[in-house]
Amino acid sequence: MGSDLQINRPAFAAVDIDTIEVTLDDHLARCRKVVAGASTERPVTWQSLMQSQAEAHNALHLFWSPISHLNAVMNTEALRDVYNRCLPRLSAYWTDLGQNRALHDATLALQESPEFASLSDAQRREVENDLREFELGGVALDDADKQRFGEIAQDLSRLTTEFSDNVLDATNAWEKLIGDVQELDGLPTSAIEAARQRAAGKSMQGWLLNLEFPVYHAVMTFANNRALREELYTAYVTRASATGPHGSRWDNGAGMNSILQRRAEKAALLGRSSYAELSMARKMVENPAQVIDFLDGLAEQAIPVAQSEFDAICRFAESDLGLAANDVAAWDVPWVSDKLKKRDHDLSDDDLKPYFPASRAIPGLFAVCGQLFGLDIEAEEGIDVYHPDVTYYAITDRQGQLRGGFYLDPYAREHKRGGAWMDVCTTRQRLGEAVQLPVAYLVCNLTPPVGDAPALLTHQEVTTLFHEFGHGLHHMLTRMDTAGVSGINGVEWDAIELPSQFLENWCWERESLDLIAGHVETGEALPDELLEKLRGARTFQAAMQLVRQLEFALFDMHLHLDSTVERAADIQATLDAVRARVAVVPTPDFNRFQNGFSHIFAGGYAAGYFSYKWAEVLSADAFSRFEEEGIMNADTGREFLTEILEVGGSRDAMSSFVAFRGREPVIDALLRHSGLA
Repeated sequence: MGSDLQINRPAFAAVDIDTIEVTLDDHLARCRKVVAGASTERPVTWQSLMQSQAEAHNALHLFWSPISHLNAVMNTEALRDVYNRCLPRLSAYWTDLGQNRALHDATLALQESPEFASLSDAQRREVENDLREFELGGVALDDADKQRFGEIAQDLSRLTTEFSDNVLDATNAWEKLIGDVQELDGLPTSAIEAARQRAAGKSMQGWLLNLEFPVYHAVMTFANNRALREELYTAYVTRASATGPHGSRWDNGAGMNSILQRRAEKAALLGRSSYAELSMARKMVENPAQVIDFLDGLAEQAIPVAQSEFDAICRFAESDLGLAANDVAAWDVPWVSDKLKKRDHDLSDDDLKPYFPASRAIPGLFAVCGQLFGLDIEAEEGIDVYHPDVTYYAITDRQGQLRGGFYLDPYAREHKRGGAWMDVCTTRQRLGEAVQLPVAYLVCNLTPPVGDAPALLTHQEVTTLFHEFGHGLHHMLTRMDTAGVSGINGVEWDAIELPSQFLENWCWERESLDLIAGHVETGEALPDELLEKLRGARTFQAAMQLVRQLEFALFDMHLHLDSTVERAADIQATLDAVRARVAVVPTPDFNRFQNGFSHIFAGGYAAGYFSYKWAEVLSADAFSRFEEEGIMNADTGREFLTEILEVGGSRDAMSSFVAFRGREPVIDALLRHSGLA
């Protein structure tokens, strides 16, 4: 069998909104025809059953992927309307596929056939995963329940998309024009100039603020104007809620209840006691109780330390900033914290930004990964991209073989969803005589450049960049040619954050920082003094950050444990109860964080947000091997590449971890990195 390599990249410029629906219908019709043939052909072979479906579904994905991506990063009303009209068709197709008894029986016949033993490990695992997905897709339900299951899938597709749209619209709708620059006292010059540029771009005089995260973060951290901090905080934490500045226009309240009820009903149809229990089917953990015990154990260790950290904030606010200790509000905490870090560690978030111009940090990231994993990452000219900010890069390995590529879309802008993520453009898989190479979308919302000057990033933004690139490497460096276990496909969800959180560690080490950091004007390396301050402050308020993540994870888990078919859990009461137990920073009554919690209401983390902490045990322990053997040790990097990144989902995550680390994970490194050891 040949092994020609091919790259299939989207033609963004050729996307025609007027023909999307018709073309989608054609693709779905072809897929249905292939599935009908594959499910009835006998004898069942890998080629007749699995390969034929993979090729049809790949063609569908190549068509739909750029449309879905553009809806997230270049959102327009026209594209959104078409996208939303297409979702029910896609939902119906995938529901029908998961409930196709003939296809299930053919897959079972392949597993029981003589050919099964001769398949590769990856192929056998994909067959086993598919059989599990049939069960989770409702293949065993009677006709009435199958119909209801399909209706639920349609509802959830619509409701989660509406949730995401509401957050985007509420974020885009808020802005504040500042007429007197004195109101921005304390903000870095770059942030003030960006606000002026933003206003000028809309033919306004003054300085324009909005709710894009770099703007929000700058105001909350540096603005001495307390009323301004409170105003932005209030607008940000009430987005998409009835208490927000736009009233009920984009309120996600009712939608969240409907999402929780539909999920509970889906779980009940499949014989599970809750959606939380159902979600464990694709995870390393066995049951929700195991998750709760894990989170509670971390909370027990972290809460006393977090409380002492918050007490220190309150004491410092009173002694040095003229703010009564009992009057420190949520919108004061980042501002006070930055000044406290300046006092205790002689370090402010703004001190580091000149050393992290994007023009140095991004190539530095590639250089770090190049040394660790034997890669050459270079921009390609003349590739069709969808925005001037976007660059396409190709990845080549040390043997000179092309491994994949990615679109990097780094900066915040209007009509682009908030947050940072990696998404699949194409998946590595065998297609006939060729192997299609993987391509990724890597999206961040970093601080954009001002004028002709390069963008200056916070250290946290650099860490975010590394995090998403870790996801990208997991997708792009796979050696699996079987689509269902290629890259991140088939990887247990609570292990999916292992490579991403793992790669963040190189943002703290001298050897790697020499590649990542260089002064924007002089190119000077990060001075030893600043590095020591950065590392000394690594665990600054780490326990507060940890309990914040535990708050999110416990809230998510309890919501999905307690919701029923008849009624959703009381969302605000659930969150209040979790906060009463683990939160140390008082939360105002008007806060509606949950209305913008896209991870669990519009993303893949429903009853799975705990995965960040679960996988951090794995990632911290994996990194500890580099601490023992050398931060830039290429031999250790090669083992991580071969045992974790290249195998994708072709074996269970614990086996991959043990193959790399030589033992099962221990929590010690996570506790040390969190300042709890």
